[in-house]
Amino acid sequence: MILTVGNTKGGVGKTTLAVNIAIARALAGRDVWLIDGDRQGTAQTAIAIRAEAGHLPGIACATYPDGATLRSQVQQQRAKFDDIIIDAGGRDSTALRAALILSDMLLVPFQPRSYDVWALDDIAKLIDEARAVRDGLQAFAVLNCADPGEVSADNADAAAAVADFPQFELLQTPIRRRKSFANAAGQGLSVLEAKPADKKACEEISALVSALF
Repeated sequence: MILTVGNTKGGVGKTTLAVNIAIARALAGRDVWLIDGDRQGTAQTAIAIRAEAGHLPGIACATYPDGATLRSQVQQQRAKFDDIIIDAGGRDSTALRAALILSDMLLVPFQPRSYDVWALDDIAKLIDEARAVRDGLQAFAVLNCADPGEVSADNADAAAAVADFPQFELLQTPIRRRKSFANAAGQGLSVLEAKPADKKACEEISALVSALF
């Protein structure tokens, strides 16, 4: 399975989700390769911190912000891994476009803010372009850094706006804004591993991973 976590809008929390998903799959016994397709290299940094601390399971990670390199490397090495997770985007980049062509599935995180909802139109157009080249790309949107609590007008309005975009399906597995995600990331960990455990954060990531895989 090749999964891209991507959006043309920056600051939506895609790297946090990509790292958490990659580690969750590794904890489930999968052989995982995490690819950082963003020039900022944040995912690569998180995995480097993880490796230096000796956390297991280890996660294979590479940085390919150039689309041509990303495409060639994935095509050459995809058979070596059970799951490939690509963190791409923050803007319309060659890496994001290459990832969409290669992927079985796209996860589009967005926050319950007007700018994020407006930006969904850009990634929707890229999905259309990718599907014109290859068949079978599944695309899902997930509300990330959602307002805490079960009832939020902003959460509800943002989720409802996804109905305007037939290119992707909204997953009913929102990830709420929790400090535990940042705390875990700073240690190169998933919230599934961090101590003390944030039960709600663990439940949310587990539900997201189950919905995707």
